[in-house]
Parts: sequence; C-alpha cells; structure tokens
Amino acid sequence: MGRPCFIALGANLGDPVATVKAAILALRELPQTEFIAASSLYRTAPVGLKHQPDFINAVVELVAVSPAPTLLEALFEIEARFGRQRSIKNAPRTLDLDLLLYGDELSDDPHLTLPHPRLHERAFVLAPLAELAPQLLIPGRGPLADLLLRCADQQIEKLARTG
Repeated sequence: MGRPCFIALGANLGDPVATVKAAILALRELPQTEFIAASSLYRTAPVGLKHQPDFINAVVELVAVSPAPTLLEALFEIEARFGRQRSIKNAPRTLDLDLLLYGDELSDDPHLTLPHPRLHERAFVLAPLAELAPQLLIPGRGPLADLLLRCADQQIEKLARTG
C-alpha cells in the first residue's frame, strides 16, 4: 500500500518556469509512484542569499510504494538530470526537489528529515501545499492552514495551475 507524499519544486536558473514544468513531467514518470496532482506555479523572492533571481516554486502530490530513502534518491537523480549542482546553502539552482512529507512518517536521520525541517516556515512551500491538501496536518507542527497564516508576511505570487 502506498503513502501520500508531497514534493516541493524550485528553480531560478535558466528558464525556471519551463524547468519546473518539465520536472513535474519527470515526477509523473517515477517508478513505484502514482501521480496525484501538481499545484499552481508561484514566483517568490530568494531566501537567505538575496542577490539572485526569483524562484519558481510548486508542490506535487504522489502516492509512493517505495520507502522514503529510495524516493529521495530518485529525486536526487531527477535534480542531476536537470543539471543541479550542490554548492553553498540557498545558492541559485537549476532545480531543487525536496521531499516534504512521506505519509505521517517522522525522521531525523542526517540524510532525510521528515517532515522537511523548514517547510512550516516557508510560504512558498505552504501555499502550493495548501492548494493540494488544505486540511493537511503536518506531523509535529499542526494544521497547514495555521502554519500558512504565520507566513502571511512573505511575498508570493501565484502564476498558473500546472495540472
């Protein structure tokens, strides 16, 4: 039996809109998963390192049969296909895929923290996540709607629904 999973997508190098849309298509093809939905695209200012292009963000919902570490490895493989280079924290990137939630699983393994350790602080993750699952309870954090209210001061711009 599969587990509902949510994956955040972000890009700000090259053509980030096209990259995020192509990455959504790649996520549709992941083995041992069923694609459920993709959020709208959102434009957001960078966090941390400020002097870089805006990001395009989205969230995808899947049902996964494979264990969370296996799914995470598949996400890293997709990032690599899109030219992802891991340099400094919050650096510009061609594609960033973050496993936000894997069912209600909790993990603080050094290689995989679930839920994602900063998802509750970021409107650019919470807003698209709320599109897909507005009643979601984030394990250890509470109702998604409450978390999103706490990020109301963060600027995000909804662009287009991806399907």
